[in-house]
Amino acid sequence: MSNLLATMRAIDVATRAGVRGKEAGYVLQEEFVRSGVKFAASPQGLEDVYYAAVDKLADCVKTDAQGNAILQEGGIYFGCWLESTGTINAELLARFAPETAQSTFAQFARLQREDGLLPYKVTAEGAVFKQIQLVTPLARCAWNHYKLNGRDRLFLTQMYEALAKYDDWLALYRDTRGTGCVEAFCAYDTGHDLSPRFWHIPDTPYMDDPKRYDPAVPSLPLLAPDLTASVYCGRKYLAKMAAELGHEDAAIAWEQKAQRTHESLLEHCFHEEDGFFYDVDRHNAFVRIQSDVLLRVLACEVGDDALFAAALKRYLLNTRKFFAKYPLTSIAIDDPRFDPFSSYNTWAGAVNFLSLIRAPQAFERHGRYVELTWILQPIVSAISRMKRFGQCLSPWTGEEGFTETYSPAILCVLDYIERLCGIVPTPEGELWFTALLPQTRDHGVKLADETAYTRNVDGVRFELHNTHSMCAIYREGELLCEFPAGVRVVTDRVGKIRKAIGMSVQMVEGRLVQGGVELPLRIAGNEVLRLQDGRFEVESAPGVVMPTYE
Repeated sequence: MSNLLATMRAIDVATRAGVRGKEAGYVLQEEFVRSGVKFAASPQGLEDVYYAAVDKLADCVKTDAQGNAILQEGGIYFGCWLESTGTINAELLARFAPETAQSTFAQFARLQREDGLLPYKVTAEGAVFKQIQLVTPLARCAWNHYKLNGRDRLFLTQMYEALAKYDDWLALYRDTRGTGCVEAFCAYDTGHDLSPRFWHIPDTPYMDDPKRYDPAVPSLPLLAPDLTASVYCGRKYLAKMAAELGHEDAAIAWEQKAQRTHESLLEHCFHEEDGFFYDVDRHNAFVRIQSDVLLRVLACEVGDDALFAAALKRYLLNTRKFFAKYPLTSIAIDDPRFDPFSSYNTWAGAVNFLSLIRAPQAFERHGRYVELTWILQPIVSAISRMKRFGQCLSPWTGEEGFTETYSPAILCVLDYIERLCGIVPTPEGELWFTALLPQTRDHGVKLADETAYTRNVDGVRFELHNTHSMCAIYREGELLCEFPAGVRVVTDRVGKIRKAIGMSVQMVEGRLVQGGVELPLRIAGNEVLRLQDGRFEVESAPGVVMPTYE
């Protein structure tokens, strides 16, 4: 047995992360311990940052009036925001602390306004409704949590009914131009603080009323592609919820609504020549500012594989656009309004952790696993130097910027390490075991020669040990299989192998050994091989989209 594996098994998470008293942080830490998740690395530097993140995560949980542990945004943000804390943050948290995640989701339904509007944030003083601040669709987050963590039908019913009412509110008050798109009335509707996207547009709605925009502002209301995409995606998942709850007619209606929203988005907000999604002002002019709106739209499941591959080549992996040394920037680098500074709350260029934790939902849907690692690796290098867990990173140096103890940054640490060299449980009933190591990037500083990772799944302990050449999976302490580095092995929740995925741009050759049986394995980047009747067969082989420079 590896010394590192033994070291990981001996880790006491509560002691390593910082023991908590009887408070909300203690509740969070207890949940994290029950998940069985541990991480070890040699050298130990990245491991130290990992447990510092677990420690800080406990500081981002508070108890509400009902006694429920609720995730907070953290840093200077005192509360829980719909665009982040209550959606993508809580969805990531659900892999480590599902009870706290569920309470975080459910509070938005519980505090819904009588007319259907959800609060854009919840603070110690209560629910706040000034703007909508809608990015990641809550319906998808709630659905994924439901499938991953026990299928609580009461929770699903509560979320479905609330989100259906919210959809009605958006359709009634945020489509004043009758286009079928969702409109932005201010910068804060999308959480794009200080973005050039909203120059000369108010930060908040007219008279602090989310139903109104300032008629004196010449561009308002904007047809907003990210808001529209979020509603489109939300309607797709409302259809899944309805079907699960036995409302078949409603499920069909939601699918039809989603399709119409998708058509409206492409008709109005997609610029064919640029291959980009833009806001459209009240005079039907494109607001041609290239921002992370593109990634937001793609993360909401808009477009096919060809559109995503084109977006990768032209924008997301282009070093003149968003593929900075530390990707992904919030404004295209070649835009004259691009501002790389990260010392304040800004979406004018700096790398934001909210963009980073939303990115996998776009890449993985299209099977772009290798390309995603080109985002993960430099960010993990930057993470290895983090001390405060701020909101932003410098795209040039990777130095952390504004604020501290920011939950999206903390959850990015947990998520990216788990995707790169850990064990990811998915809502589809799969476990992903990924045989990659954090790369030596910054000034030649070595991050890891080997890593170990463990988590409990349905009461069973799984472990993963990675080296430069090989990977081993253990189930309840017994060797399950071995396979070459650069591969992701996908199993069901009991550890039965389903498929292998090529995670490296180079061809990987070797053998997968399980129960004394050796299976030849030759796999290209992004290639998916399904294990069928004792042999691997090609399921898909899309190739790899290479970075571009002009």
